[in-house]
Amino acid sequence: MHTFIAGFNSDAITILKNALHRRQHQVTIAEPFQNELEKLEQNHYTLIILSDFSEEGIQFCRNIRAREHGKRYTIIAVISQNQMDHLYRLLDAEVDQYIVESLFDEQRLDVRLAFAEKMARNKEGQFLIEQKLRESEARARSILRTTVDAIITINEQGIIRTFNRAAEKLFQFNASEVIGKNVKVLMPQPYRREHDDYMGNYHRTGKRKIIGIGRDVTGKRKDGSTFPMYLAVSEVNVNDQRLYTGLIRDITEQRRLEQEVLRISEHERHRIGQDLHDGLGQMLTGISLINKNIAHSLKEEEHPLAGEVHEITKLLKEADEFARSLSRGLIPVEFDDQGLNAALERLIKNAERLLDIKCKFISANNIKFEDSTSLIHLYRIAQEATSNAVKHGHASEVHISLEANEERLILKIEDNGTGFPDDWDKHEGLGVRIMGFRARLVGANLEIENSKLGGAAIIITLLSVGSTYSLKD
Repeated sequence: MHTFIAGFNSDAITILKNALHRRQHQVTIAEPFQNELEKLEQNHYTLIILSDFSEEGIQFCRNIRAREHGKRYTIIAVISQNQMDHLYRLLDAEVDQYIVESLFDEQRLDVRLAFAEKMARNKEGQFLIEQKLRESEARARSILRTTVDAIITINEQGIIRTFNRAAEKLFQFNASEVIGKNVKVLMPQPYRREHDDYMGNYHRTGKRKIIGIGRDVTGKRKDGSTFPMYLAVSEVNVNDQRLYTGLIRDITEQRRLEQEVLRISEHERHRIGQDLHDGLGQMLTGISLINKNIAHSLKEEEHPLAGEVHEITKLLKEADEFARSLSRGLIPVEFDDQGLNAALERLIKNAERLLDIKCKFISANNIKFEDSTSLIHLYRIAQEATSNAVKHGHASEVHISLEANEERLILKIEDNGTGFPDDWDKHEGLGVRIMGFRARLVGANLEIENSKLGGAAIIITLLSVGSTYSLKD
């Protein structure tokens, strides 16, 4: 251990030096003046001993403590019995320990030095730990300040603990306005009202919906406007207290680009459907009429091929109807005039006829959309879910239900098929990804659960906030 002895009493210094050498110390001796302070940092001393009481020693001690790392040193002061009146001054100068008894008692001095060594090691260790913590906190603060993603930390009661600059910019709140408040202030209804229930349910059951998973949700700015965002939440236990850190990314532009891609896709789908209806459908109708006339003529002539030509006419008529069904699937004619209810009713009728299954549609509301974008995506999700139920789940029955209120719209597609495996989210197929993609584009949430029919249930929840639907009388 490196030890620094400062004082003027040569006899006391000699005794201390010999005792410290016996304990394997490297000792430096100097008078307690200002110019000696630099040596403390340069030589990494951990133990400082004032060999005698003096005004210079008192000031030296104060100067040490005033330095940037002055708290790291252990300072021991030697004071004689007749100087005890000055003890309070040593304590005021932040001396850690003092030696009063005679330095000539070698055994007692050795014990006091042993205690001083232990205190010095503990203090040095504590200082290093605190220094690393300070460095770690500084790095964390630097990351929080400079990262482009919003980062928010809350405790298990949902109270905001940290709110970085990116979060300030994203939510339009200053950190001082939200720290200490519940994170619900950043959520629109009904998420705001349901947040405490979700946190309580997670603490009771451990069932996660966002923590450790990540999902697209809706955020609320200070001015009341909402925006789509990706939220990933991690959990950490600090001093037996749960803390949750949310990494948030504004995905407004991403949604806009995705919607544009899907708009182009829908346009192409519409074009193909129109070609089927106006092109192929009309050609098949024309060919069917011509063939019907030929079949009639051959029948009057009692030609042996009359029956086969008549059969061709029937097949052409079926092909025409099938092409028109495909066209209606690509361009549901009910979108513009009658809304989502009529489109879903047409969907289940086509599913019963084309997929040979039993279908049921339940709706307590007549829902109108200001534009067809959300309507089309919800319809396509129901269409994809119905097709997947038969193709992959081998279902024979599908129920589609639609309900809405002033806060949210819920579209549910249930089947009696084989359902999804427990780890479906790790191996989700293209159909599920497409449904999730469409749901995200309209700001909806997609969940997959077990159905009361015995198979799977696809549940789409669309909040009224930022949506374009309304309830028709």
